[in-house]
Amino acid sequence: MKLKLSVVDQSPVHGSHPAIEAPRLSVELAKACDQLGFYRYWVAEHHDSMHFANPCPEILVASIASVTENIRVGSGGVMLSHYSPLKVAEAFKMMATLYPNRIDLGVGRAPGGTGLTSHALAFPNQPNHGDLYSHQAVDLKGFIEGNIPTDNPFHKIKVLPDNTPQPELWMLGSSGGSAGLAGHLGYNIALARFIDPDNCHPSIFKEFDEEWQRAGHEKPANKMLAIACICAETEEEAKLRAGTAVYRKLAAQLGLREAFLTPSEVVDRYREFPSSYQAEFDHIMAGYTVGTSEQCWEEIEGLSKAFSCDEVGTVTVTHSYEDRLDSYQLLAKGL
Repeated sequence: MKLKLSVVDQSPVHGSHPAIEAPRLSVELAKACDQLGFYRYWVAEHHDSMHFANPCPEILVASIASVTENIRVGSGGVMLSHYSPLKVAEAFKMMATLYPNRIDLGVGRAPGGTGLTSHALAFPNQPNHGDLYSHQAVDLKGFIEGNIPTDNPFHKIKVLPDNTPQPELWMLGSSGGSAGLAGHLGYNIALARFIDPDNCHPSIFKEFDEEWQRAGHEKPANKMLAIACICAETEEEAKLRAGTAVYRKLAAQLGLREAFLTPSEVVDRYREFPSSYQAEFDHIMAGYTVGTSEQCWEEIEGLSKAFSCDEVGTVTVTHSYEDRLDSYQLLAKGL
């Protein structure tokens, strides 16, 4: 089966543009990726972030779907612990009605922000911190498919406008905590290797497959591996571009909060680092897929085989929007 290449967009606040333009740039990139032949375009959810500018994926999904033609569009993902499963189902079933057979609903357990934002999103109630996630996932699937069990107090609710159009359901995870749940409930699974490559192993997909089969779901399961990927004309240039995202991740580990640095600023910081910080920077870089189009595709195909999946999602964060667009244009040569 031909490998499908997709996009997971965190709507980064590029240093090359004002922050207010980040959502619009996601729409522009999605239009380009639609023309380039990418299979899916997912947008992420973040709150109170200086780096990522999309707190409401359902709005960006609808906007992107309205200006694209072929590419599937969805959330990667909605942070379900903050929301009513009914309201999420209503929003995505409406989009599935307006854009048939193109809408994906991916959900995740993570908060997508700080503890303070979790409290603000839950106010005047208290945040559940993911404790009710499995129950919310059950109800969400029931609302989407129109089959809430009769012993559920919500079983008489009809999700408008109709039972027929449905988004494709996905569950996100980074280290395996949700794999069994996704397989048991019948959600497709997207594994975020870009978050924690050290603890992202093929055994997670194996656990998912086993639970899927044990539950007796009739349809085949879909699996996506999401990776950090930066492509350029040369390996040297790709590593230079990737430095922005690598430094942001290292800075977060060190408790530093600052806007994206330019590639040259990252080089300067690296030279000033103690050897231990340089080693950690290099370790993070090694978990990314970085290089020319040919080098990236070789690694992508290797990861696809290692994880036994036929779809890879790519997360590309660069200082400039032009570098991010160029990275996807170069990757598209392998499609």
